[in-house]
Amino acid sequence: MSVTATARIVATRAGLPVLSGEGPLALRRTRATGAGSRVTVVGAMSAPLGGDRLAIEADVRDGARLTVDAAAATVALPGRRADRGARYATYDVRLTVGEDAELNWLPQQIISVRGSDLRMRTRVELGATGRLVLREEQILGRHGEPSGTLTTRLTVHRTGRPLLDQELSLGPGAPDGWDGGAVLGGHRAVGQLLLAGPEFAEKPAEPRMLGDTAVLTPLAGAGVLVTALAPDALGLRGILDEVLLAEGRELTG
Repeated sequence: MSVTATARIVATRAGLPVLSGEGPLALRRTRATGAGSRVTVVGAMSAPLGGDRLAIEADVRDGARLTVDAAAATVALPGRRADRGARYATYDVRLTVGEDAELNWLPQQIISVRGSDLRMRTRVELGATGRLVLREEQILGRHGEPSGTLTTRLTVHRTGRPLLDQELSLGPGAPDGWDGGAVLGGHRAVGQLLLAGPEFAEKPAEPRMLGDTAVLTPLAGAGVLVTALAPDALGLRGILDEVLLAEGRELTG
């Protein structure tokens, strides 16, 4: 049978009044390295499988600080034999960051296993003085195997106005050329790092290359987007961590 599960986090200045997980989405309070609260997502079972419907919601109220990370990578797997009618899995992430609030959203990688089909959607609503660090990393296949099908969409609004809306489709069924020189160029790992906050409106960043396979792009609002390619997960994480260090945001997750 397919699994439907939702995890919810509410963070306030006083702590975590809501922390609830279901099915494969188990949540644990862990020790924060700085101010605010920290939550670690712990996979309680193999998921997402084809047909699963998973969701996680985080609401960071005004003045709160929250870091969310994960204990292990998310592995997208083919569906069970009984669920062949519902081939793809969905994973919806909904994030809200209030005024003078901060969210560091630092999950581990998504690994797209051969034969899997995952459709992931992340929606973010930012207050005018809210700050966000959001990392996404996609790994195409386990070692020595082809990728599954992976479609991700990231939508960010600040004070109700669009800051970013992008979609990426990879693997079998994706538009022709997804693995060609104009997109991945043979790389197996792709990632994004989004930094948003009022400081970027006051002093916009300059677009620039970060080595041969990464680029920093200022957003028309209050943020920057770093997009990077690498041969593997380790190389990708190294690129994104360098950006965080350069911005003075040494984070773990």
